[in-house]
Amino acid sequence: MAAPSSSAFVNPPNYTFTSHRLHRILHASDKQPIVLVACGSFNPITYHHLRMFEMANDFVRQNTNFEIVGGYLSPVSEEYKKPGLVRAHHRVNMCTLATEQESSGLMVDSWEAFQNYQRTAVVLDHFNYEINTVLGGVSTRDGEHRDVRIMLLAGSDLISTMSEPGVWSHNDLDRILGRYGTFVIERTGSSMDQATDSLARWRNNIYPIPQLVQNDVSSTKVRLFFRRGLSVRYLIPAAVIDYIKQNYLYLDDGSGPEKEKGKDKESGEADRDSGSQSQL
Repeated sequence: MAAPSSSAFVNPPNYTFTSHRLHRILHASDKQPIVLVACGSFNPITYHHLRMFEMANDFVRQNTNFEIVGGYLSPVSEEYKKPGLVRAHHRVNMCTLATEQESSGLMVDSWEAFQNYQRTAVVLDHFNYEINTVLGGVSTRDGEHRDVRIMLLAGSDLISTMSEPGVWSHNDLDRILGRYGTFVIERTGSSMDQATDSLARWRNNIYPIPQLVQNDVSSTKVRLFFRRGLSVRYLIPAAVIDYIKQNYLYLDDGSGPEKEKGKDKESGEADRDSGSQSQL
């Protein structure tokens, strides 16, 4: 899978692609290496966001011929200007705390967060370029080179928006679902079948993953709990709770200095708040 040239991307100042947990050697040479990318607000990150990767890992191991060599969180840019969205550096810091302390394999990529708003298809192109062109992909134990397939990890609510006429551009859908593919975590109240029916042409690249334990924890509810002075322990990592308190985040409904006024949606893409799960 050819990656775009370096001229296709402009990196934020002092940007470095994070790859310290990327597995560069395949365990099984007969499997296709993949990297999972979850895009979203992560405002703040919750345990459910982390659980998405665990559910995907179980599904991949039991049902596919893929091997996961890395997993990334890609927080959306603050230029998205969603009401109540805290500054990008706070969300990147919270995601980093969560992944470094709660996971042995997940990473955070700040490329999307620290620049102008980027469409999901472009974000996946960026990962493809960094992993396959800059890093050179991965290798088998015998030294054979393999390109890594980049795949979106998302909630079924996002897939539902993809099936709505006029919300996403056909070109972006073809890149996301045709070129890369996606794992879709079932979401309470979202019908997986209805979400994928109108995306039949890409059906072979859409992998639905049922939630065996229903979980409707969302960042929206966590923010509400903070505003009401309620406990969020065991809903989000302890280090993230401490960070939020130390930086006085989520104390109101977003009407303070952290609030960004609404912005018209970018042409060809739905609300990025559905990037990995609804109400991020």
